Amino acid sequence: MGSKKFLTDDEKAQVVKAIEGAELNTSGEIRVHIESSCPGDPVGRAITVFNQLKMHRTKERNAVLIYIAWKSHKFAIIGDNGINEKVPEGFWDTEKEILLQHLKENRAADGLIAVIEMAGENLKKYFAYQSDDVNEQSNEISFGE
Repeated sequence: MGSKKFLTDDEKAQVVKAIEGAELNTSGEIRVHIESSCPGDPVGRAITVFNQLKMHRTKERNAVLIYIAWKSHKFAIIGDNGINEKVPEGFWDTEKEILLQHLKENRAADGLIAVIEMAGENLKKYFAYQSDDVNEQSNEISFGE
């Protein structure tokens, strides 16, 4: 099974819709990247993917990446510097626990949707949605090998 088949087409559409909805709460940008394996540290790999996707190119440096390496059973949720400077330590801990539980239950799409909705809600305290907000990052899921 390739990474693009990790989620059904319907699940992919639901995740993209969740991103679109969450981004109506915040000027923050949320992306999901799925690949099969991560031989090392998932946070380090997520940072590499974050940079490859040019997610640091947001005006307020407020992009979030939800990274899943499904065959390796690893994932990470990371925010850019603009987020990390404003939010408290452990800001993503609840989201990580929720995603972990859903992944263990083979309910990845439900977990992604829940985490995306929470991220939009939690980020609006620090990065409120602006009426002139521009979508600076694609809402589509990106895939690796």
